[in-house]
Amino acid sequence: MGILWTLIIGAVAGWLGAQIFKGGSLGLIGNIIVGIIGGFIGYFLLGTLFGTAIIGQILTGAVGAIVLLAIINLLSGRRV
Repeated sequence: MGILWTLIIGAVAGWLGAQIFKGGSLGLIGNIIVGIIGGFIGYFLLGTLFGTAIIGQILTGAVGAIVLLAIINLLSGRRV
């Protein structure tokens, strides 16, 4: 069940990050990957600032996804 929650939260966080960053959606799989990696980045940067509930995890993942999308945008030289 933990893997399923990780995928769901990652997808929502990746989608939310893509909407806020205005970089466009990367599709379901791309959003899940960006959201999960973004969750790690967000936790590294913010810790449990938004709390440990599902909403806090989504917000932390979204912040990390925005950072990840910005880094990808800088490295690739194109808008992601």
